[in-house]
Amino acid sequence: MMRHRPGRPVRQPSSAFAGFQFPPEVILLAVRWYLRYGLSYRDLEELLAERGIEVDHVTLYRWVQRFTPLILDAARPCRHAVGDRWFVDETDVKVAGTWRYVYRAVDQHGQVIDLYVSRKRDVKAATRFFSTAISTHGDPAEVTTDRSPALARTIVELLPGVHHDITQYANNRVEADHGGSRLGFDRCAGSNVTGLRRS
Repeated sequence: MMRHRPGRPVRQPSSAFAGFQFPPEVILLAVRWYLRYGLSYRDLEELLAERGIEVDHVTLYRWVQRFTPLILDAARPCRHAVGDRWFVDETDVKVAGTWRYVYRAVDQHGQVIDLYVSRKRDVKAATRFFSTAISTHGDPAEVTTDRSPALARTIVELLPGVHHDITQYANNRVEADHGGSRLGFDRCAGSNVTGLRRS
């Protein structure tokens, strides 16, 4: 008589949503609304309550902290390849109550290439920003900036063969988009979910 020795039970991969009493669809909807629309946690709590979903604002905070990095990781493969025309600008924003400078680049499709937060707006910060963006995405064919001397000097040093466009209004693509990023920095300040580089 052959005895069957039971093997080790096959472990199913645990879901990121295991242990939460709400369905994944509700959690993802709440996190998406928070990240997309500039809502406070109490606003979000009220909107969900209007739809029959009773959830405390503290729970919503925990969902955002827990699932934002997972959403970013899941979205990364869906990104398009970075375009060869970069629009670069720097602006000042408040991060955790302190003014900082944000260097930001988008491509011709409006996709964010890279971000860098610095205490100073100078050649060193611009060089650090461009160095990382270039090492990650390669050299662009064209870079459009405002008339910032620090950006101009950095482009000459790091990208000598690249066309540098500083004509008036050429950089509107990235400058007009700063409003959304300002809101995002104020809301994400102090958290580790933004994936920003800081100096």
